[in-house]
Amino acid sequence: MKTVWIVDDDEDMGKAIALMLSLLDCTATHFMDARKGAQALLGAKTLPDLMILDINMPEVTGLDLLEFVRRRKDWQDLPVIMLSSEAADVTVDRAMQIGADGYVMKPVTLEELEKAMAQAFYRHIKR
Repeated sequence: MKTVWIVDDDEDMGKAIALMLSLLDCTATHFMDARKGAQALLGAKTLPDLMILDINMPEVTGLDLLEFVRRRKDWQDLPVIMLSSEAADVTVDRAMQIGADGYVMKPVTLEELEKAMAQAFYRHIKR
């Protein structure tokens, strides 16, 4: 069973994604902001198998957290999928340049989430 950490300031969205992940045989932990997600990473004995980060959050964004993750050498192999209601090409491009392994739009469907996860895991197997 894979572990997935969701970082999204929208509680309902976090619950919806956690439910979808349970259907995909994953366990989910939801963090309501990027700082809590970063603190959990810093204190973790084992990393999650995947992180799903909302881009638009107050104070510290998902892009900020992604940059933080990618700067740490020991976290380079952590698959990260970005989640947003923003479809602007510049935002998608920025997320991918920083090191996102996928990008899904809100509201996300089970099929879209499953596909993004498979692609993210595949990218890290290939490294």
